[in-house]
Amino acid sequence: MSDFEGLSALVTGGASGIGLATAELLAERGARVAVLDLDPSPAPPTLLALRADVTDDTAVRAAVTAAADGLGGLDVLINNAGVGAQGTVEDNDDTEWHRVLDVNVVGMVRAARAALPHLRRSRHAAIVNTCSIAATAGLPERALYSATKGAVHALTLAMAADHIREGVRVNCVNPGTADTPWIGRLLSRAADPAAERAALEARQPSGRLVSAAEVAGAIAYLASPLSGATTGTALAVDGGMQGLRPRPVAR
Repeated sequence: MSDFEGLSALVTGGASGIGLATAELLAERGARVAVLDLDPSPAPPTLLALRADVTDDTAVRAAVTAAADGLGGLDVLINNAGVGAQGTVEDNDDTEWHRVLDVNVVGMVRAARAALPHLRRSRHAAIVNTCSIAATAGLPERALYSATKGAVHALTLAMAADHIREGVRVNCVNPGTADTPWIGRLLSRAADPAAERAALEARQPSGRLVSAAEVAGAIAYLASPLSGATTGTALAVDGGMQGLRPRPVAR
């Protein structure tokens, strides 16, 4: 496919996991792509690598400007940078709540705020936010993370309403548990990593984790000019976790 031919895209958190898979897919489909990351060094040389912390507004603005200058404009923003959190509402202190909200929610605000002046000049402007199934399904031991992703879901709808008449589409993807470096680190800290992985896989009706490439495919669908009538949508990429209730396998 070449639906992104001639377009420019910026992917935050784009040097690993879902972000890198998305950046590479957009490039394969014709886009000029920049990645913004705390450590952009893993990004291949075919991508414009930019170093910035999404909690630093000045750094984000400078990186977005550098992306637009280096790519010849900006048509697509993929708001993917984020961090995880574990625990019930009792387990994370105020400092951790502020830190994770600052990255997962306000970080997206900073990137979008800096990108919008460039996006308004595009005929195919799109923002895709990486949300989570945690925004719409109650998951144990994910109170703080779920709160941030619920905010991202609501933010996506509000942004879509605010910017539709400016020609800027805003959508989000809601991945189930994805096989990413963060999940790998989470499993490595478990008492029994194999049992923990099996439990995460069993939680999804498909019986397996979602791949980064599958989430990237959904992001590309939402960002593509071919989806010009799609805005204010949350696309689940979760192996059926949100809506399916299959019967247990007979023993």
